[in-house]
Amino acid sequence: MATAHPGGAPSPALVFDTLLAFQRSAALRAAIELDLFAAIGAGPGDVASLARRCSASERGIRILCDYLTVIGLLVKEDGRYHHSPTSAAFLDPRSPSCIAPVSRFLGNSTMADPCQHLAEIVRSGRTTLPGSGSVEPDNPIWVDFAHSMAPMMAPMTAPLGNVVLDGLAGPVRVLDIAAGHGLFGIEVARQNPHAHIVALDWAPVLEVARGNAQKAGVADRFETLPGSAFDVDYGGPYDIVLLTNFLHHFDTATCVRLLRKVHAALKPGGRAATLEFVPNEDRVSPPMPASFSLTMLTTTESGDAYTFRELEAMYREAGFDRIAAVPIPGSPHTVVMGSAR
Repeated sequence: MATAHPGGAPSPALVFDTLLAFQRSAALRAAIELDLFAAIGAGPGDVASLARRCSASERGIRILCDYLTVIGLLVKEDGRYHHSPTSAAFLDPRSPSCIAPVSRFLGNSTMADPCQHLAEIVRSGRTTLPGSGSVEPDNPIWVDFAHSMAPMMAPMTAPLGNVVLDGLAGPVRVLDIAAGHGLFGIEVARQNPHAHIVALDWAPVLEVARGNAQKAGVADRFETLPGSAFDVDYGGPYDIVLLTNFLHHFDTATCVRLLRKVHAALKPGGRAATLEFVPNEDRVSPPMPASFSLTMLTTTESGDAYTFRELEAMYREAGFDRIAAVPIPGSPHTVVMGSAR
């Protein structure tokens, strides 16, 4: 919908804002690289002090801070810059909820470069990345993902753990597929002191997960299974299988094939939990889950952001019942649960 002036005439502002949107991401990544948000938090916030702390020019710092103020990430008062509520919570390294490290993964050339060829991708319906795109075997970006995205995923681990462990007590065996940083399986182990976790991913990625398990004090109940989720023998049987941010990389038939393998690895009544961006049936809301499909278009051969109805159909075709969607409050993610027959 076009932006309108009070008099009702349409404005081209949205067009220009969108064409120049690359400046927003570039400014934010530059500020993170310069440790600007740490300098802002330390004060006093004048240009000269910030420039010294960031080892940058005063002209550059002034213009960057003004731009970040324009887009709402900083506040400027009496010539000094301060945190906005957003930057204080999510960009200052001193904040426990800081997610600044995600810029490393989201700015990775594998994620960003295909957008320069979007018209070509739309014509062909698949990524311009070689091979299988971002899910090409042993793609090094997933080591970046494991290191960088953990702060963003951390707030979702406790809710997911609560959902998958609901009503389960005593020893449980958990397979964490595409474990990445390992935080979801680790949280299950923290919530249930009798849980044993098997983390599956590429070997270099599992080194990150193993380190996180050690830090969390659950390494004695955390083992790794290197390889492809489509090829390795899962072992089992398991009480719970986690599929976090994984199915969206593949087409429906591939997802069903994987879910059938998951079903076979579960005990009767065992639970499969998928964490996904799940748009509404209109596929244009809510904004973040709905727009995630574009990321899949640019970086995969056939991935998508699936609606709950689509995920439910995949689960049913793979043999699951009691399928339910549990939105995570304050998050763009939804947990989709299914039970093995």
